[in-house]
Amino acid sequence: MSRKQLSPWNSVVSGTTAAVLANVLVYPLDIVKTRLQVQVQRQKDSSNNGTDTDSAAHDVYYDNALDAILQIVREEGIAGLYSGLGSSITGTASMNFAYFYWSAAARTLHQSTVQSFGLSDSNSIVKEFGLGAVGGAMAQLCTNPIAVVSTRQQTRKSHEKKISFWETVKQIIDSDDGWTGLWRGFKVNLILVVNPMITYGFYQWLRGRLLTFRKNIGALEAFLLGACSKVLATLVTHPLIVAKTMLQSDPPESRKGKPFTGFTEVLRYIISNEGILRLYKGLSPQIIKGFLVQGLMMLLKERTEILLMMAISMHRRRMVRQSKK
Repeated sequence: MSRKQLSPWNSVVSGTTAAVLANVLVYPLDIVKTRLQVQVQRQKDSSNNGTDTDSAAHDVYYDNALDAILQIVREEGIAGLYSGLGSSITGTASMNFAYFYWSAAARTLHQSTVQSFGLSDSNSIVKEFGLGAVGGAMAQLCTNPIAVVSTRQQTRKSHEKKISFWETVKQIIDSDDGWTGLWRGFKVNLILVVNPMITYGFYQWLRGRLLTFRKNIGALEAFLLGACSKVLATLVTHPLIVAKTMLQSDPPESRKGKPFTGFTEVLRYIISNEGILRLYKGLSPQIIKGFLVQGLMMLLKERTEILLMMAISMHRRRMVRQSKK
């Protein structure tokens, strides 16, 4: 069975499985990059205000990713590096399920349309970007509430009581935002569709170029193509990633509980209080995490697809033998 014969569901299964496994392996980096993206302004607010509130007294300042890991382990133990893992896995699985399903469905529709009208189907990066955009937009529509819950759990302070997924949902709903609080950052997430669009589109384009010279790509090649594609996408979209994280987390102390109204307000807030370069805070763990996750995900996805094709072929041969008896 050729790769082109894979149904959307095969791509969904392989893509989702690979994404969950990859994210679990590097989850501590996810905690670190999220906390770095929200903590700088909070610490500055506390020192600038000159107040000694309980919240400010409990604020922890991380100098860098390594310092964040050491302080989290010291304050919360090893388990602190996996805070909110359950909701993150749920979010990763649902996001990638939706993304790969809609991307694969769009690809199938595109191929059938091309065949119906007798058009040539070239390996165009524009085509890959378009298919990725469809998958990304539909995925964000389905999974934004889970992302908000995961961010709230990851940025919970060490002295605060840990609460479950559903307790966090109730807490968000009971806030001034109400149900709409579960959709915080949705607009910026729609813009951030360009991130998986760039990542997956660039990966598919490079992969297609390689496949013109060989039948399959190796594990190391799949890892490097996926990792480099993610680094490129992260560099382009990081300021929006920071804005989304701050938008979905609790507001800084200086705002006295007043949430941001949108990602543009977050961007202005960061620039006016920290400077324009702070739009890239937490970039190093974000890139390292993205490099490892995307590389592992594409590597695992390629291997999983091969296993699925082998399993399907064996099942069909078994059915053929049984029908001949």
